[in-house]
Amino acid sequence: MKLTTLPLLALITFSATTFAEPASAESVKQLMHKTGAGELGIQAMNQMLPALKNLIPEAPETFWSDYMAEFNPEDLVEMTVPIYQKYLSEEEVQALNSFYDTPAGKKLIKVQPLIMQESMMAGQQWGQAVAQDVISKYQMQKH
Repeated sequence: MKLTTLPLLALITFSATTFAEPASAESVKQLMHKTGAGELGIQAMNQMLPALKNLIPEAPETFWSDYMAEFNPEDLVEMTVPIYQKYLSEEEVQALNSFYDTPAGKKLIKVQPLIMQESMMAGQQWGQAVAQDVISKYQMQKH
């Protein structure tokens, strides 16, 4: 290969990997719906509701039930689509969509909330153990 063709080959390779087709909004929405992103918005809103009620304690319960009836988790999906598009190409989103159609992908969607919950609990236990270890070692050095 001639030396003059090397820079051209490098440019073509760089261009092919750098300029991947951005993910379409439709394929990202498909991915988000498969993985339950809208449901996560509803869960987050339900978790925020007690704090919101504390902000307006005089609001009757009917206000809150009416508000929740109008709440649209698709707003969160719409806000999140550009973030997915920033980091994932169309090819990657299509691969993820294909994965989530497999039995393993469907199982992951089903069990992932449980994995996250248990992982957070394990992280809290780990953090407490680290804090106790730090305190113990510091107290031993003081004496």
